[in-house]
Amino acid sequence: MAAATKLAKISIITPFYTMDRFKDVTELLDSIQAQNYKNTETIIVAERSPEFVESIRNYAQEKDYPNVLVLYNQGKRGSYPSRNLGINEASGEIIAFVDDDALLLPGWAEETVRAYAEDSSIIGLTGPILPLWEDEAMNWFPREFYWIFSCTYWDWTEPTEVRNGYGVNISFKREAFAQCGFFKVSLEDEKSGKSDWQQPGGEETEFSIRVKRQTGKRIVYHPHIRVKHKVYSYRLSGSFIRKRAYWEGYAKAIFNKLYRSGGRGKKVLSTEHELLHRIFSKLIPSSIKLLFSQPKIALRQLWVTKLVLACVAVGYLSYNLRNLRPGRRNT
Repeated sequence: MAAATKLAKISIITPFYTMDRFKDVTELLDSIQAQNYKNTETIIVAERSPEFVESIRNYAQEKDYPNVLVLYNQGKRGSYPSRNLGINEASGEIIAFVDDDALLLPGWAEETVRAYAEDSSIIGLTGPILPLWEDEAMNWFPREFYWIFSCTYWDWTEPTEVRNGYGVNISFKREAFAQCGFFKVSLEDEKSGKSDWQQPGGEETEFSIRVKRQTGKRIVYHPHIRVKHKVYSYRLSGSFIRKRAYWEGYAKAIFNKLYRSGGRGKKVLSTEHELLHRIFSKLIPSSIKLLFSQPKIALRQLWVTKLVLACVAVGYLSYNLRNLRPGRRNT
């Protein structure tokens, strides 16, 4: 690695809001400390209880982990307010975001600093978010819908420019925040008393679009910047899928209203249009074909496809109907 690359420091920011995920956070810390590239700092932002802060601090001290900062979010709750708090305290030239139930794969940090050092046109990086199934029997779930639990469905083997990444595995150069501000705490009403868990997600998508438009630089998917994301069985339940798909459609309607373009001459929802084409041209035909050899799996896939598409459509239409101009409501 070039000498200049060794100077780059990565600040890794992770929100934490429930002791149910304490074991997840400790395993994430273990995976960060196992990285060969050591010029990192880890910022855990806890909310809801000061006891969470002490629990994480005690674990880091017991394991003798250096450069671990634990903050307590006393302001607006939610992952994006917590991320913004972490950004304020970060000292790295690269600011990365990883969820508390993710694990960094070997080489994550080294590949991140290398990618930035080798291409000055890159302002943000993301990479594969691979499902770590609670039970391997869950792997029937269609790849096209991995975004339901914040994993990537892309299977590119070369670095590829993208509109955005997911908050489970994304980083930006510090200049992105200096020029473009921080994450919105809500896509709709930043004064709302609700946390972002109770509203449409996608704040990292909005920030990514804003960064690309204002800096003229690229966000790139790099196949070697990999994490695993734990997928617990409840995330394949009908209620969880319905909720996530509804808010996904709702958020995409917001993006369609806010931005005409996603950058580089592409429409803001071109990513979704490409995925929809893939669902109809590949997923549905392959599921129907599978009916003859593995009917149970095929029926599950077709059920999920129908459920997700219906709920996304309802979410998309719901936002548009709620935001009709008064003069058009009775037309």
